[in-house]
Parts: sequence; structure tokens; C-alpha cells
Amino acid sequence: MNIHAIRAIYRFEMARTRRTLMQSIVSPVISTSLYFVVFGSAIGSRIQQVDGIAYGAFIVPGLIMLSLLTQSISNASFGIYFPKFSGTIYELLSAPVSSFEIVLAYVGAAASKSILLGLIILATAGLFVPLHIEHPVWMMLFLVLTSVTFSLVGFIIGLWADSFEKLQVVPLLIITPLTFLGGSFYSIKMLPPVWQTVSLFNPVVYLVSGFRWCFLGQADVSVGFSLGMTLTFMLAAMGVVAWIFKTGYKLKR
Repeated sequence: MNIHAIRAIYRFEMARTRRTLMQSIVSPVISTSLYFVVFGSAIGSRIQQVDGIAYGAFIVPGLIMLSLLTQSISNASFGIYFPKFSGTIYELLSAPVSSFEIVLAYVGAAASKSILLGLIILATAGLFVPLHIEHPVWMMLFLVLTSVTFSLVGFIIGLWADSFEKLQVVPLLIITPLTFLGGSFYSIKMLPPVWQTVSLFNPVVYLVSGFRWCFLGQADVSVGFSLGMTLTFMLAAMGVVAWIFKTGYKLKR
């Protein structure tokens, strides 16, 4: 394994985060803080508790997951799109670096940024609501798995996109709505039975439910099933990435 190449790409991507600190870290934290103010204060004053949990504490996992999904996709898609846009990706593909090493470096950097952001938002949440994490080890596991999974999704989007507009299509039109409809701000048990069944077809439900269980010990879906679905999503994304490099889709002119 070419450790030097992996480290070089990884360090370059992490350095880009330091150069765009306002966009990469500060802006998502401020946006999430506004969610706490609006949902925690305005709506929280009317919805005191959900399943015996204070509403402000109940929405913390969903807000972290919302930022985690969007930032993982954004970091990974922009990271691989710019080499495509500038043409330097062809130099990378012709270098003695395997496709696995390329993916490991770019996805690893994107996931690292997302995990760091998730922990910062978690610390910020503590300023607004009292936090208690029932299962911290499981919380870190879900945090890492979700970051890696959606960094892989972002990597796929970055390879697929041939314009800056296309980079925003999937996050804005698919991921964000699925996150809002995935129980981030409510329990799907509050929905009518028909809509509860419909919600189970939303993959984000399993991510939010498993992550919420780590904090509160309660979940809409069993934690084992949530973990299994998360691993399934990750393996599916890995399969798509492997197919792209094998066939050269969007990589060869």
C-alpha cells in the first residue's frame, strides 16, 4: 500500500478545510445553533416532551445527523470534483496509486472533517440543552459509519457530476428532504400508522433512530436493525465506487 500517496492526498484535503474554515466548520455550527434556537425555543415551548424526553434534548441527534449527512456529501463531492474539473485527476490515475488508495484518502479526509464537525456540534448542543449520552461507544460507532457511508455517497456524486450545479442536486433535492422526513425533529411513532409504514422506506430513519438510541436509549427502530441498514448502505456505496473505477465511468474521456 502506498502510504505516502494516501497521506499526501489526505493532508492536502485536510489543509483545504483549514483554508475554508468559515465555510467548512463555522457556518454549519452557526446554522445548527439557529435550529436549536428556533426548534428548541419556539416549538419546544409547545411540545414539552417526546416519549418522556425534553424536546430540546430529543432533537440533538437529528440535528447532528442532518449536518453530518450534508457535510459528508459536500466534503467528499467537492474534494474529488475539483481534480476532475482541473484535469489533475488523470495525473492521479496514471500515478502508481491504486483506486483503493485514492478512495481511502479522499473518503477518509471527508469523513474526518464530518466527524470533527459532528463532535463540535455535539459540544455546541451542550450550551443549549442538558446532554446525556447513554451509549458513548455506540454513538462514536454510528458517527464514524455514517460519516464514511455518506462520504462514499459524496465521492460518487463528485465523480458523476460534470458541473457545479449537479453537485448540489442530490444534497438539496434528495438528502435534505429525506433527513427532515426521517424523524430528525419528531418520532415516527407520532405519525398515523400508514405514514409510519411509509417512513420505514426512508433510509435516513434508520440512521437517525440508531443515533438517537445512543443518546436517549430509545429508538423508533431496533438498534441492531439500524446498524445493519447502515452497514448495508456503506457496502452498497463501496460497490458503486468499485464499479466506477472498474468501468472508468465518468473517469475516461
